[in-house]
Amino acid sequence: MISEKELLVDCLKRLGRSGLDYMLVGSMASNYWGIPRSTHDLDFVVRLRAADVPALVNEFQQDFFIQPESVRAALKPPYQFNALDERSALKVDFWVLHESPFEQQAFDRRRMVTLFETPACLSSAEDVILHKLYWNKLSPSDRQLGDSAGVFAVQQSALDMEYMQLWSEKLGVVDVWQKIIAGKIRPKDT
Repeated sequence: MISEKELLVDCLKRLGRSGLDYMLVGSMASNYWGIPRSTHDLDFVVRLRAADVPALVNEFQQDFFIQPESVRAALKPPYQFNALDERSALKVDFWVLHESPFEQQAFDRRRMVTLFETPACLSSAEDVILHKLYWNKLSPSDRQLGDSAGVFAVQQSALDMEYMQLWSEKLGVVDVWQKIIAGKIRPKDT
């Protein structure tokens, strides 16, 4: 049985060896930038072409249940596949990078950081907040709002507020973003 931390490091190394461009997103990214909470899966965005499928599948073949046909199918909507870690039963979700302007910009803004002594490409703090607010718009969740407020609480002075205002308007989440700024939505206690 491996821990969530060990799984993250393992996946980062596998993605590094695959040569694919990727970005760690979701709760692991919000944990890095904000107030950590427990999570039970990993989320990555990958730039994936049909020619890249064998390399990715090869990297995750050992120790994971991954289906090559699911990876190939993710080149079309809903642009998602997963790999199940057989050592821990934890799930790794992969999202194929969309062509939308926001998704492209967020991917271009990813940051290179070090997580547990391992290089990692990570979603920016601004884009973590915006993604979580957008997901909350699609499927309301106190967890998404709490994560967003937690990143804001920790990163407030470092955030690009012009970028946040622009994309919160374009994504239709400006009202909830303004509530976070005003302190009406607070981080959850961990």
